[in-house]
Amino acid sequence: MASSQEFAEYVCDQLAEAGFIHVRKMFGEYGVYCEGKYFGLICDNRFLVKITEGGERLMPGCPRGLPYEGAKEAFLIEDLEDRKFLAELVRTTCAELPAPKPKKKKARS
Repeated sequence: MASSQEFAEYVCDQLAEAGFIHVRKMFGEYGVYCEGKYFGLICDNRFLVKITEGGERLMPGCPRGLPYEGAKEAFLIEDLEDRKFLAELVRTTCAELPAPKPKKKKARS
């Protein structure tokens, strides 16, 4: 089941305190970005965040899930009400992730 745009907008709204949050539609689901850095997914109307050491410290024992078959395990964020905590989680996670790779320019024909 594909995620709804309404759920994706709700997640972005709840994460707004972390910085510029946006989503990109991917195969009926959404990649979640903060300040251009990819850190999470919205799949089947579930919000999942990449696992990092900082995330482990903030949420020991957090449930995990697979966004899709063959994907890496991620934190499954079930409580989307605490905006302050969600912002802290996003900032902590993104601080540990590598910067996005610069896009290559397409060759002109």
